[in-house]
Amino acid sequence: MFEIGAIKIMKQMMVIGILTVLSLTILSACGTTTEANPSQETPDITSDVMDAEYEEETMDNTDIGNPYTIDTAISDVIDDPVFDDYGRLIFPVDTGYYSGNTLGDLHLTFYSNIDSDKTVEIVNYMKEHAASVDTIFYDIYTEEEKAADPEKEDTGLFFFKGNPGERFAVCNAGGAFAYVGAMQDSFPHALELSKQGYNAFALIYRPGAQTACEDLARAIQFIFEHAEELEVNTDGYSLWGGSAGARMAAWVGSYGTAAFGAEDLPQPAAVIMQYTGLSEYSESAPATFVTVGESDGIANWRTMKRRLDGMSTLGIDTEIYSYPGLSHGFGLGTGTVAEGWIDEAIAFWQRQL
Repeated sequence: MFEIGAIKIMKQMMVIGILTVLSLTILSACGTTTEANPSQETPDITSDVMDAEYEEETMDNTDIGNPYTIDTAISDVIDDPVFDDYGRLIFPVDTGYYSGNTLGDLHLTFYSNIDSDKTVEIVNYMKEHAASVDTIFYDIYTEEEKAADPEKEDTGLFFFKGNPGERFAVCNAGGAFAYVGAMQDSFPHALELSKQGYNAFALIYRPGAQTACEDLARAIQFIFEHAEELEVNTDGYSLWGGSAGARMAAWVGSYGTAAFGAEDLPQPAAVIMQYTGLSEYSESAPATFVTVGESDGIANWRTMKRRLDGMSTLGIDTEIYSYPGLSHGFGLGTGTVAEGWIDEAIAFWQRQL
């Protein structure tokens, strides 16, 4: 269905081919020597080949041009050949939902406290890994499915790899089901999770509540189907989301993947939600962690608290952090009173295992 290792194999074949030519060249040069010179050291062919292999791997991993900076044009990131045709999905496909020409000037509709240094870190992480043998983006639909429904072209999973065999999380950005604000609401979370060893995915989905949940369910199915190749543990996974993405995580987490057209798969061990006014819940809801700003004009923190209070009466483990003075869409909350909340969320997830 999907050839996940194709890119790795092609690059490895290129390295082998270059080394073969190099080895033959060295041997040929040695063969033309008519007289040995005792004063000269015998060439260490093994060392030369190892050095060439190291140089080739280094070139493959790092010869990617200059790193991005806050002054890099957003269009230069989108059009960078290292990202093939998925560079357009790094930022909102509908350009009407973001503004600014450079990474340092990026503004996303509905979001606050965007950290330009984190934006630069994320795209440089992507560039470095995309230029190496790592695969950072996976289609969740087949070519036939995308041909039948062209809107599925704008979907996929960005992979922030953690430790082999570690559990996984799927992060879902918000955007009012009008667009996907991944650069503030899912990429930063996935990157931080990977730094702590977890395998994290950031989903790019079709806007719309129903289609978004269908894409999330399909993404979870994809990860389960390819768990061995992805080197992830499917036990006790978690779903994360901000704003509309939090609703996706709650709905799929509570009602299950089969309710949205995918295979019937295990529920997540925990749902991590940020700033959404969702009030509904059921006794099938997973353990839920919430963060929200008390000055959020879109998602009232009291609504979120009432929801969790109701879930707690059903015996569902819950935890909520509300932050005075903080508005909607603060993401990781770097430089705010919310900074560090992700560590509390990870600890909550771990307690469910």
